[in-house]
Amino acid sequence: MNRTLAYWLGLGWAGYLLLPWYVADGGFWSMTWLIEGGPLNPEHASAFTRGILFGNPWWLAPMGLALVAPMFALTRPKSDPLYANILIAAGAGGMVWLVAQGFTIGIDGWEFPPLRAIFDATELRQDGMGFGAAFMAMSFLFLFTQGLAARGLINGDVFVVGAIGFVIAVITVFIFFPVFRVLTSALQDRDGLYSISVFLSKIFDDRIWGFDCLYRIHDVDGVATGQFFSGVRCGVAWNSLLLGILTGVTSTLLGLAFALIAVRTRFRAKKLLRVLTVLPIITPPFVIGLAIILIFGRSGVFTAFMSDVFGVPQTRWIYGLTGVWFAQSLAFAPISFLVLVGVVEGVSPSMEEAAQTLRATPLQTFFTVSLPLMRPGLANAFLLGFIESLADFGNPMVLGGNYDVLSTDIFFAVIGARNDPGRAAVLAIVLLAFTLSAFAAQRLWLGKKSYVTVTGKGDSGVPVEIPGRIKALCFGTAIPWAAITVIIYVTILAGGFVELLGRDNTLTFRHYVDAFSITSGKFGLVFSGLAWDSFWTTIWIALTSAPLTAIIGLLTAYLIVRQNFAGKNAFEFGTMLSFAIPGTVIGISYILAFNVPPIELTGTAAILIISFIFRNMPVGVRAGIASMSQIDKSLDEASLTLGANSFTTMRKVILPLLRPAIIAALVFSFVRAMTALSAVIFLVSAKYDLATSFIIGRVENGDFGMSIAYSSVLILVMLVVILIFQLLVGERQLGRRKVGAKVGPQVEGLAG
Repeated sequence: MNRTLAYWLGLGWAGYLLLPWYVADGGFWSMTWLIEGGPLNPEHASAFTRGILFGNPWWLAPMGLALVAPMFALTRPKSDPLYANILIAAGAGGMVWLVAQGFTIGIDGWEFPPLRAIFDATELRQDGMGFGAAFMAMSFLFLFTQGLAARGLINGDVFVVGAIGFVIAVITVFIFFPVFRVLTSALQDRDGLYSISVFLSKIFDDRIWGFDCLYRIHDVDGVATGQFFSGVRCGVAWNSLLLGILTGVTSTLLGLAFALIAVRTRFRAKKLLRVLTVLPIITPPFVIGLAIILIFGRSGVFTAFMSDVFGVPQTRWIYGLTGVWFAQSLAFAPISFLVLVGVVEGVSPSMEEAAQTLRATPLQTFFTVSLPLMRPGLANAFLLGFIESLADFGNPMVLGGNYDVLSTDIFFAVIGARNDPGRAAVLAIVLLAFTLSAFAAQRLWLGKKSYVTVTGKGDSGVPVEIPGRIKALCFGTAIPWAAITVIIYVTILAGGFVELLGRDNTLTFRHYVDAFSITSGKFGLVFSGLAWDSFWTTIWIALTSAPLTAIIGLLTAYLIVRQNFAGKNAFEFGTMLSFAIPGTVIGISYILAFNVPPIELTGTAAILIISFIFRNMPVGVRAGIASMSQIDKSLDEASLTLGANSFTTMRKVILPLLRPAIIAALVFSFVRAMTALSAVIFLVSAKYDLATSFIIGRVENGDFGMSIAYSSVLILVMLVVILIFQLLVGERQLGRRKVGAKVGPQVEGLAG
């Protein structure tokens, strides 16, 4: 008997016979049905009970037929063509029927007007799908992929074909479907009618692509004598493109400088430097913007100091392109560092030693050997920085001034007085076009060259320390940046211990007491502070979503780098799609897609976890691709030759060499779940409120002290969790010594 097939059939039969088909009153993850009679309760009945025993709704009964046919394939050999045909037909047929009945019959009956006219059955209705539907959907999916593998797809590898099918399915449901729902409004006018002319007029709007020349009046002693050209105001598309390119370049260069210092120098404070590089991404974005304003704003501490001491005029230079670029570079350089540190570690010392043996200077070795081998990491770091800049909402909102970008325009198109979802959808399409262009440019730059540096052969060479000029440039860039980071976080820390930073600097602990007080009640200690509910909710949702994000991201990276299959380029782009869409649009698209049947998730913790997984998954994908590009495929082949299957090879050979990528995926997904705002502001509920929505609510009420105090606690908690992640995952063992490590006597003798 085929045990894998038996497992998926058992899962499907459990969903059909035992589990409730429709979602419980408390939401998808509610377990109230277990204590309310289970499948015997008509309200929590399974598809079998409803469709066969009760006969209502009748459309649930046929799905059981899709599980009967595969029973006859259990004892057949995989080489039998009938085995593959049965599984493919059963899996595809069951999935098509499940999706069709879910989307054609909703909470108000037939979803499409033609069906209402043909079938006059207004009493037909159904709620969102529950556990039974989810189990059957998984069963149908993997029956189908097992049939494809039996047909010889991907060399008949069941794990690889199943993994590809799984990733495509979840991307379709949780990325393409919500985005499709919101983008269809780009073709609709205000009456809901579809119109190509309306779409064209919106996408070629001058506010998106236009250029306006700005002039100022020239006057002499108050008398206007003419006007002079003072600049150009660009459309939001050009503003976003320029900002994205600038941020992508600076964040990549800063991340590379930090990575080189951390890996290829004898710098003693490496651990402190690593902490400083992580700090900006573990802070709510509006808090960094607030700190920048308090320091560099027109009345900021630094601005006032320069004005008093050196007579520098106090201006609003921090608002606009300069300020947003500065804030984004500060926020996204750590992402580049997390991607690049593993790439720098992976560069083979033996190749650099070979170049120096051929009398290449250290500088020549760096530019002709080391740096070219880092190209996958550099390209991925730039791509992440570019896309993050396009999708960023908090920094342009706080520091943008008159410099409009796509993300803020989308927000105001939906939330503002215009209330034009169609314009928001058009702006999202422009963002997708920019992302696709960046993706294509990255592929073109990398080409088809090999960047393998980790092979199955021993490589215990000593990493070459970076040349003196490069070292000076790295320190000259990283140290001032680290100093600015320290100043910003001192400001944030101080803000929680004063009444109102900048106005009333009286020392106080009131903000921490109000937010995190613990009192003694009738049944013991009570978390009576205002922030505790949102704090605990944020912690457990972030800890739940982080490992799931890393698993799906690294699995996707493995499929992209290690497997060849039709449509792989489209597959890779699909994994990056959620990163290209601003969080505001993601939040709205999830509301539109999952607020009504067949999938009802709004108001639950599940929708928050899912949004975090697929919003942050691209970081795990890009980090995994950058690191896996350096691992020779001969390691996989050796494992497969020794009898291991693809799953075992990935678990025991590939994953131990991907520890930097695992850390990058875990750290980033966790902290983004802790600090996300733009997407979840639409998805939080009274029961599941998150820290960022709580903080922004306090900011709107003018309670800056509690906001900063809460943010300080979040930063401390995230630092502790990040250190725990690093201890649990550990370091990648490549058999190489660290820069500055002592060389043994035998090696010293050979060197002499």
